[in-house]
Amino acid sequence: MLLVACVPFGCAQKPKKVSDETLSSGTIYISVDESFKPVIDSQISVFLASFPNATIIAHYKPEAECLKDLQFDSIRMVIVTRGLSEEEVNFFRDTLGYAPRFGKMASDAVAVVVNKNAKDSLFVVSDLKGMLSGSLVSNKRFVMDGLKATSTVRFVLDSLLRGEKLGGNVQAAKTSEAVIDYVSNNPDAIGFVGVSWIGNKEDSSQLSFLNKVRIAALGCERCEESVYVKPYQANIVMKRYPMVRGLHYILKENYSGLGSGFVNFLTTERGQLIFKRAYLAPSKMALTVRRMDMEESDF
Repeated sequence: MLLVACVPFGCAQKPKKVSDETLSSGTIYISVDESFKPVIDSQISVFLASFPNATIIAHYKPEAECLKDLQFDSIRMVIVTRGLSEEEVNFFRDTLGYAPRFGKMASDAVAVVVNKNAKDSLFVVSDLKGMLSGSLVSNKRFVMDGLKATSTVRFVLDSLLRGEKLGGNVQAAKTSEAVIDYVSNNPDAIGFVGVSWIGNKEDSSQLSFLNKVRIAALGCERCEESVYVKPYQANIVMKRYPMVRGLHYILKENYSGLGSGFVNFLTTERGQLIFKRAYLAPSKMALTVRRMDMEESDF
């Protein structure tokens, strides 16, 4: 009987660790602002190719929904256009016992796209504001990836309209790709999308988008001369392009798990080069800006 009583203890398995993850292995779920799907897909693909024991499952959705997902245990990390406010930091410190880490990885631009046959592809921000609010009479129809909850809409409301309401000439599309399709089929339409959807001409899918629409140029408010600029990297870095925003990670992890490993990848050389290749402006590595003469056909 004594021998039998000892068997269960001798055969008992060791208790599992709270997490068997490492910086390069395990499984995590993340929520990502849909505006950045092309570049984050590329980041995840390269990371997983380098670390085959890792699994990152990304859900792409409007920014507000990503931030809400931070309250769920299943979502470890979100990628959005802002960090946490002091109030949000205090909330998570009270509920989790620690404050999530967050930081800026790159700078992005909100690109304005027009139909291939549009007569006008040069705008100043004040005119866009007037047309969006309805205070400036225009036959233009605007389209964005939703009328609420998305980072693009928040940028337009906060940085362009600054408290004014959207006019009746603004329509909603479900995704950035749907915005591009709408503009390509409507000559009077003007769309707003993240530059990562159309910036990389080496990406065949983005090249097909550029065959459908044109990228508009906006008046440079910082330039000494009256010039119009497009959302190219140099204009983002130097803030010549007037519609620039940040790309941030928020990581809900107080140990060295897979989330920390992915953040390390995004903010060091390889991840920063992927942002650069996607025509965003990396925040953790220096870009050299040189003056040169180029024709519009070069872009």
